[in-house]
Amino acid sequence: MANIHSQKKRILRAERERLENRRYTSTIKTYFRRLQAAVQDGDDETVDAEHRELVSTIDKAVKRGALHRNAGARKKSRAAKLRARTDADAQ
Repeated sequence: MANIHSQKKRILRAERERLENRRYTSTIKTYFRRLQAAVQDGDDETVDAEHRELVSTIDKAVKRGALHRNAGARKKSRAAKLRARTDADAQ
């Protein structure tokens, strides 16, 4: 453990920030799994809602710094491909 007061504060702050970042990444994974399940079920309304929520969460995580912008773009691209698959299956 650190001896200097500011180092102790920094350690506590880093832990809080790490947990906040974990919340974002965990939520993104959850929405992605929900999107995949909705695609498999073929429910277009649910797919649209889950995709919208997923993209919004990814954008917030990138804005906050919990996710690198390239990683966010990659996840959004994968989600869009998954969503497009339902549109192609419907036709």
